[in-house]
Amino acid sequence: MTKTDLIPAPLAVEGPMRCGVSLDENTTLWGAPGTEGTQRWLRSTLGAALGLPLPPGPEDGRNAVLLRLDESLEPEAYRLRAVATWGIEIRGGGPAGVFWGAQTLRQLLGPEAFRRAPVRPGVTYGIPHQTVEDAPRFAWRGLMLDVARHFLPKDQVLRYLDLMAAHKLNVLHFHLTDDQGWRIEIERYPRLTEIGSWRARTKFGHRASPLWEEKPHGGYYTKDDIREIVAYAAERHITVVPEIDVPGHSQAAVAAYPELGNTDVVDTASLTVWDTWGINKNVLAPTDTTLRFYEGVFEEVLELFPPDAAAFSAFVHIGGDECAKDQWRASATAQARIRELGLADEDELQSWFVRHFDNWLTARGRRLIGWDEILEGGLAPGAAVSSWRGYAGGITAARAGHDVVMCPEQQVYLDHRQDGGPDEPVPIGFVRTLEDVFRFEPVPPELTPDEARHVLGAQANVWTEVMEDPGRVDYQAFPRLVAFAEVAWSRLPEPAERDFADFERRMTAHYPRLDALGVGYRPPSGPRPWQRRPGVLGRPIEGTPPNV
Repeated sequence: MTKTDLIPAPLAVEGPMRCGVSLDENTTLWGAPGTEGTQRWLRSTLGAALGLPLPPGPEDGRNAVLLRLDESLEPEAYRLRAVATWGIEIRGGGPAGVFWGAQTLRQLLGPEAFRRAPVRPGVTYGIPHQTVEDAPRFAWRGLMLDVARHFLPKDQVLRYLDLMAAHKLNVLHFHLTDDQGWRIEIERYPRLTEIGSWRARTKFGHRASPLWEEKPHGGYYTKDDIREIVAYAAERHITVVPEIDVPGHSQAAVAAYPELGNTDVVDTASLTVWDTWGINKNVLAPTDTTLRFYEGVFEEVLELFPPDAAAFSAFVHIGGDECAKDQWRASATAQARIRELGLADEDELQSWFVRHFDNWLTARGRRLIGWDEILEGGLAPGAAVSSWRGYAGGITAARAGHDVVMCPEQQVYLDHRQDGGPDEPVPIGFVRTLEDVFRFEPVPPELTPDEARHVLGAQANVWTEVMEDPGRVDYQAFPRLVAFAEVAWSRLPEPAERDFADFERRMTAHYPRLDALGVGYRPPSGPRPWQRRPGVLGRPIEGTPPNV
């Protein structure tokens, strides 16, 4: 393939040649029915950046950008042709394919196309004569954004949707609830946000750190905020999958409504929203009261995240991970429920809890997805698994006929540190460099071709315990999210055969794009002075992460 600066790497590039196509104030834009979203995006984003009005023009116009649908292509595939003396044509197998082609056009126009206003008014922008053929390897190309541990204001979530779109990522896994905060308005249960959305103080650094940020932290998204986020994402062909975590990771909810907790074991009325990190023993009680409460929550969640034509819009994530069983073992109510249901132990009680919502969601035409612990005890046929503890959960799920999203913590948890040096801020976990993420392979070799078809794709997870502001999120996510995007989109060779030197070469062209977007990424040479957090305790793990 011809060398290119494009990221993710496309399937094929023919050209480029010295002659090319210029875009100027007379360049017109025509789009077939179904491409209206990309037309709006081109005018509002690319046009604004370069000072191009892109007025409507004829379907056969010259000096034009033409958007067409082509049923011979896969829905997310596209073909971009830049033809000297004529113009630019983007053909997509569906509206999403056309939109991804527009993202490639933006990269071809240079870093200035990533700004919000022209920095060189009157300049004519051009791209060489060439053809780009492209299509994604995986259908699910996800980013998990934890807004529960540290709240991200709505404008930052919208910004991350733009960053995802620029890298052809198409699923935002939205982690909305946890012990440390409840971030979504539920009208029938107002105390979830009145009480559960904020905490009095916050641990600064790893939970073993002696440091505290002694000020309240919180925030939440109103229903209209959520509708706006979902609509903004849909315009960019991104599906938002909400996560409401049960039955663990729930102290914020119990603090707001103490009857949800194990009241016969602890004084749940004295609990507050948790201000530190780790696995919390205050979990939901396995009672009918809790089930009815969360059915009410999910009813409102389903209304805010309606299913549409997008492949993954039926999914709702219910967490299901790291549920400590201590209180259930000590609870007479929980033990009575175990006997009533004929269950063997507390692990089966958790499986019963998960299956309840699996069946509840299935009855409403939705699909449950949860962390790989939900495999324990069996799932409904349509349920899917986020394999986070390694590959093993995903392998088990795929062999059982369940769809899988691969997001092993040893490979693509972006809260893990990027370097082993002393200047790395709040170092958590294993060293996962840009090259390590570039060599991540979502499909384990143990799977047969039929089993591998259950791997929907991959996801990078951004847990924000030690990311106290958007700058820290940027630093941990970038540039590694760029490498992940290439893994999820491009058809790469086996990990050891991948050309990291070429990826680094393309990154030299991509860093100016990130600069134009205002992304506070980690520079290749190490953190800038203001990106460091000297004296803030992390939890680094030495050595190579296990391949489990």
